[in-house]
Amino acid sequence: MAQTFPPITNTLARVSVLGFVFLVGGTLWLLSAVFGSPYVSGAGLTQPQPVAFNHRTHVGGLGLDCRFCHAFVEESATAGLPPTKTCMACHSQILADSSLLAQVRDSYATDVPIPWTRVHDLEDFVRFDHSIHVAQGVGCSSCHGQVDQTPLVAQGASLQMSWCLACHRHPEPFLRAREDVFDPQWLRPADQELRGAHYLTERSIRPSVLSDCSLCHQ
Repeated sequence: MAQTFPPITNTLARVSVLGFVFLVGGTLWLLSAVFGSPYVSGAGLTQPQPVAFNHRTHVGGLGLDCRFCHAFVEESATAGLPPTKTCMACHSQILADSSLLAQVRDSYATDVPIPWTRVHDLEDFVRFDHSIHVAQGVGCSSCHGQVDQTPLVAQGASLQMSWCLACHRHPEPFLRAREDVFDPQWLRPADQELRGAHYLTERSIRPSVLSDCSLCHQ
C-alpha cells in the first residue's frame, strides 16, 4: 500500500513540535521581560512634581533625616508627607523670594496642601505598613534607593510581588541594626548573613509567616 505522506513528513512533524515548544517558551520569556520592565513596573522612573524638591541637596547635602519630612514613618502605615509649614520653617529665611518656591509660599498662605505626586504607589489591594518594616530593621534605602544621591525621587524598585517575596522569604540580607534604618549610605557588612540571622531570632521574624498571602492581601 502506498504511503499517504512522504517520509519527510515525520521530520517536519518533529520540527513543528520542537518549534512550538520554543515558541511557547519564547512567548513566556517575552511576557516576563515586558511585565518586569520599568515600562510596566515604573522602577527607576520619576514623576513630575508641582515643586522640584531636591533630595540630594536636602538629604545628601544638608543631612536632613528622613523623619524630618516623613514624620509618621515610625508609627503609621504611611510615611506621611510634610505639611507646608515644615518647608517654611527653613524657607521663610532661606531662598525666601525664590520663584522656584512660589507654590510653597502660596500653599502656606492659603493653607492648601501642595499636591505632591506619589512615586511609590502600591495597588489598592496591597497592604503595606511602614512602621512594621522600620521597627524590624528594614532600611528606607532598601525600598526607596539612595535618595541622598538623586535630585528627584525615582521609584526605587519594581514593587512587584516577586520583589516583595524575595525579601519576605529571605530577609537576612535586608535587616539592619535599628539605628541604621534611616542611614541612606548604609552598606551591607561582610557578615550580613550572620547578622541577619541573629536579627531574625532576636526580633521573632518568621519567613514562613511572611509568605502568607493574607499578610499583604486582606
